[in-house]
Amino acid sequence: MRDGSGRCAKHPKPAWQKPANATKRITGRRLQRMRAALFERNPLCVECQKAGRDTEATQRDHIVPLAEGGPDDATNEQGLCDACHEEKSLQEALRGRRRAGW
Repeated sequence: MRDGSGRCAKHPKPAWQKPANATKRITGRRLQRMRAALFERNPLCVECQKAGRDTEATQRDHIVPLAEGGPDDATNEQGLCDACHEEKSLQEALRGRRRAGW
C-alpha cells in the first residue's frame, strides 16, 4: 500500500518534531511591540546595507534561528527585506535538512 510519500512501508519518512529544548516563540502584542521597536531602531535591511544598498526592512529575523537554539529576544533579532529573509531562510532549511540526514 502506498501513501503518496514515495516511500515504502518499511522505510517511512520520520515525523517532524520540535526539539525538547526548542525556544518558545513570542507572539501577539508583545511580538508586535518588538517588531515596531526593531524597525524604529533600524528601518533598513541589514544584509542590503552590507552590500551598499538601502532597502526597507520588512521582516523581523532571528540572527541565530530558534531551531538552532537562538533566543527570541532583542539580542537575536535583525531587520531584513523580503528577498534577504527568503534567502537566509532557505539556507537555514538546507542546513536543517543536512543535520536530519535528508
